[in-house]
Amino acid sequence: MFKKKPNLRTLAPLRSSDRRKITDQIIAEYHLQIVKEDDDDANTDEQAKTLAGINALRSSLLPDGSLSAKFSTTTGPDLKILNGIVYIGARLGEDQRILWFKIGEKIYPTVYTLWKNPNIIPLLHTPDVVLRKMRGGADLMTPGLANGPPFPSKANKGSTVAVASLELPTVPMVVGICEIDVCTLSSVQGAKGHAVRSLHWCGDEIWGWSHGGKPGGSVPSIIDGWNIAEDSSSRALDDKAAEMTVSRIEAGSFEQDLPAEHGNPESKDDHNTYVNGEDGTPWERVSVQRKELTSKEVDDIFRNAFLFAIYQHRETHPNDVRHGLDFPIPQSLFVSNLILPFLPAFTEEDTNAMQIKKTSWKSAKKFIKALEKEKLLKSKDRSGGEVVIQDVDFGDLAISNFKPYELPQKDTKALDNGGGGGGGGGERAAISATSINDESVGQQLKKLSLLKPKEKLAPVFNSTGSNLHSFYLPAELSLIITAYIESENLVATTNKRLVNLNPILANAVFDGQSSMDREVLVKGTVPRDALIDRIISSCTQYWAILRNDETRDQVKPKAGPAPTIKIILETRSGNKTVSKVSGMEAFYVSPQPLADELQKACASSISINQLVGGKVGAMEIMIQGPQKDMITKALEKRGVSRSWIEVLDKTKAKKR
Repeated sequence: MFKKKPNLRTLAPLRSSDRRKITDQIIAEYHLQIVKEDDDDANTDEQAKTLAGINALRSSLLPDGSLSAKFSTTTGPDLKILNGIVYIGARLGEDQRILWFKIGEKIYPTVYTLWKNPNIIPLLHTPDVVLRKMRGGADLMTPGLANGPPFPSKANKGSTVAVASLELPTVPMVVGICEIDVCTLSSVQGAKGHAVRSLHWCGDEIWGWSHGGKPGGSVPSIIDGWNIAEDSSSRALDDKAAEMTVSRIEAGSFEQDLPAEHGNPESKDDHNTYVNGEDGTPWERVSVQRKELTSKEVDDIFRNAFLFAIYQHRETHPNDVRHGLDFPIPQSLFVSNLILPFLPAFTEEDTNAMQIKKTSWKSAKKFIKALEKEKLLKSKDRSGGEVVIQDVDFGDLAISNFKPYELPQKDTKALDNGGGGGGGGGERAAISATSINDESVGQQLKKLSLLKPKEKLAPVFNSTGSNLHSFYLPAELSLIITAYIESENLVATTNKRLVNLNPILANAVFDGQSSMDREVLVKGTVPRDALIDRIISSCTQYWAILRNDETRDQVKPKAGPAPTIKIILETRSGNKTVSKVSGMEAFYVSPQPLADELQKACASSISINQLVGGKVGAMEIMIQGPQKDMITKALEKRGVSRSWIEVLDKTKAKKR
């Protein structure tokens, strides 16, 4: 749910009364037991002890000085808008963290709260390989449950639960909602369906939030207080390995690779239903170790990523002499198109570990030179210090004998148009990369700028039989005003281009506050074009966009000037250009399918986020590189005229 960074509003301190109300709601919802405080004073009555226990529990759940903030984010493939509240607090000696989040009327704990308050919700278990998938947003399927039956008695349908790994059985890492009555399961072998829907996990954006921008808190190795049997972890893992059988399941699930010591065979054709969701992959061959990688290991990972990229281009474009690559390839595109998509980064920790600065080369340029030293490619230095790839040795034995490994669920086929500098490959991809489910492709749009007259013009419209409360095009208003002038015989006899003012026009159009108004009123005449322009400018602006066969009567106009789609090119991180596009929703263009097509057409990394300063639901797509032309072509396929697109290039140097 929080794989994407939520948009937090202004933080506000929680009043003491609000804090008590919130903690009392938590205590009631989760049926928390109040422990009476021990007191050596025998005169202390039971009521005082109970009150002290309540205050201690409140402070443990939500410390004094806590803050709150409203948030909004998007979730799911259809980018559904989600609103809620986060509660932020800091325990003694610790940084401020998000401790609870509220969606609707339900309040959910984060892992930070569970690490300090054991047993406030039921704790379920799953093998570590499954938990890693859940920490990418996947849901837990019923066969992935471990350490039972029996399962916790409170783990019933709709209840909030935590999930821990068998390796760290006392450390909750995921918070979710039970989709079934887990407590009543007598067996998970052969079962199907979702068991837990993931809401929040260690490694997501609310885990990583802090007031000072510090990284997320460290994960404890053991937490006292959870009701876990001492030998349950090892026993459950052995039982799981002995009982689990592999069976065919629906697409979207993946095969679990249990540790080798438990004898789980690796099979490409067999699948299990242990997780399902954003990061559920068909099977898993590469398991990235948790220990910190050495620079030599990171070097090997980057070299293998390059070999994988070239190997795939060879396989997918066997008849092309350049195998789909468009030379020369700039240094930046080499990294973004031929390296990053082929890194086995399954988690955020993996991504942080696999960075070019953690290799022995420290920079992309030195990495390219090292590959050139191996005679895998040829490069050339250009002015400005940038290096470009001129050619690749597709017949090298290292590429021919390369063994592909499984990657996170990324569309590597989308990179088939190559890593070149734009050229024809990207254009061909833009033509063929249409999403099947994108209803906006091929639509016909008509943008109308409409005007609504103000009440002071009522005599003019009544005289011509026109409806004052209708919406008009500028040309239609011009005809109405011309008809009024002619019906009232206001055309000047000496000059047909002049109009004699009558009291109605004088009072409705010219208020006499400006020098021009006073001059017109003194003369008693005004040019016809100036009069029409003045009346049109005094009307309220509205707009409407007609789609396909829609008529004006079927669409309700919206107030304000007609919208445009904005494309902004700007420089980030020194010399890297990014392209941002926003405002597409008004033109019936869904951001997600458009982003999917642009990712394939541009062969660049891409992200979709809430538009900063925009209304809730207004999204912004950001693409690596100067992609103005690709974006424009993709929008034109969706019926958007070039005249409706506003381009702002911030990369050009300002004139001094």
